[in-house]
Amino acid sequence: MEPGAAKVEQVDEAANGRRKVGLPVATALVIGNMIGSGIFLLPAALAPYGGITLFSWLLVSIGALCMALTFARLSRTIPRTGGPYAYTHEGFGDFAGFWIAWGYWNSLWISMAGITVALVSYLRIFLPFLNQSGWLAALAAVLAIVLMMFFNLQGIKQAGAVQFITMILKLIPLVAVATIGFFWFQPAHLLPFNASGQPPFVAISGVAALIAFSFQGMESATVPAGDIKDPGKTIARATVFGVIFVALLYILSSTVVLGVLPRNILLGSQAPFADAAASMWGKWAYYAVGLGACISCLGSLNGIIIVASRVPMAAAQDNLFPRSFGRLSRKAVPAFSIITSCFMACIILVLNYSGAQALTNLFTILVLIATVNAVIPYAFCSLVELMLRTRHENPHPLTPIQHITIWIGFLFAIWLIYGAGPQPALWACSCSSSGSPSTSRSTKSAARQKTPRRFEPYTISSGWLPSANSPTDVSWR
Repeated sequence: MEPGAAKVEQVDEAANGRRKVGLPVATALVIGNMIGSGIFLLPAALAPYGGITLFSWLLVSIGALCMALTFARLSRTIPRTGGPYAYTHEGFGDFAGFWIAWGYWNSLWISMAGITVALVSYLRIFLPFLNQSGWLAALAAVLAIVLMMFFNLQGIKQAGAVQFITMILKLIPLVAVATIGFFWFQPAHLLPFNASGQPPFVAISGVAALIAFSFQGMESATVPAGDIKDPGKTIARATVFGVIFVALLYILSSTVVLGVLPRNILLGSQAPFADAAASMWGKWAYYAVGLGACISCLGSLNGIIIVASRVPMAAAQDNLFPRSFGRLSRKAVPAFSIITSCFMACIILVLNYSGAQALTNLFTILVLIATVNAVIPYAFCSLVELMLRTRHENPHPLTPIQHITIWIGFLFAIWLIYGAGPQPALWACSCSSSGSPSTSRSTKSAARQKTPRRFEPYTISSGWLPSANSPTDVSWR
């Protein structure tokens, strides 16, 4: 029996003794983790491009849906904790598994920093002095992370309660803007249609890299596969419905903001949704939407901490990360992993706020780096499903439609890396390459070598995966 298969059986046996959740909770998990800070700041970042951003929203939504279908199918085939890392590790082995886990974890704690920047940007509505001092803004950001870290350290029930409540509250301002706001919509504000002056494909690709940040978290329902009733059907339905619902909400609400605020005002806005609400309904709406955005950011930060701590925990359990990441506290949470993830986010927040960079510019840079680090694992997951489902002995081969969705998801990930531009891609690769696991074999790793992995015949030859002369196994002592 393969080591991975043994772990899957253990997970399934443990899950049988727990209550399982159904479609409503699984769908809420997808929606709650996808809707965070990105949508509340994106209209200002998209303003330089004009109405052409609508095409980017449509294309990214299609790509995200295809990628979500891949995650849904993989969650049934490989029901392991760890999401994209677990799938890559099962398909490509230890080296690629570590590389993806490291990069994916980087994308998560960078996302924590980006979400906190958005939170501070909206806190200035109630605390305007935060906009006058970078160090005060840094202090507020660090305190927000520490607060959510505290809830996560108390246990998954406490963190889950925070996540559910904030998910309900965050939908209120978005739904209000997306529906009622069309009465104040002015199509002329979308002109010029391509304000960037770039070729349409270049402009659409650049916008797509920014938009994709708002779709991160679509794989959330695949993580607790053992705790979901009839996961083969429930996860797929929850993921598909969640992505479609969030995509429609994003497109409608973002379009309303672009059509309500003149382009010159939107370019200088650090709280575009609140500014749009104020122009439609008065000053009270400015504060109401600002409060809703703050709650949304806190909820998203809480959810990202949950996910960010479980990725290194899963890698540590596979002996690819230091064992301390996999240890559980008395309250059954990976305390060291939670604290380390939050600490890394706090470091880059303090470093960046120490300069004079504007909040929105900092947010845009962090978005691009996190997006590239997140979509590389997405591409690997597409390849893993192709490898698994095209084997002759597989009882459920891919249908033509499934083949198409997998390749669309893969090309979607590659396209996003291209749209991010060379500098964010280089920064993302630097983050992924910064981890160097020991190549010495531990006793556990040596034992694992005796059992060939399921996908061992499949290899990839490239500069950043092991070649014929590379170590065949990596582990942490």
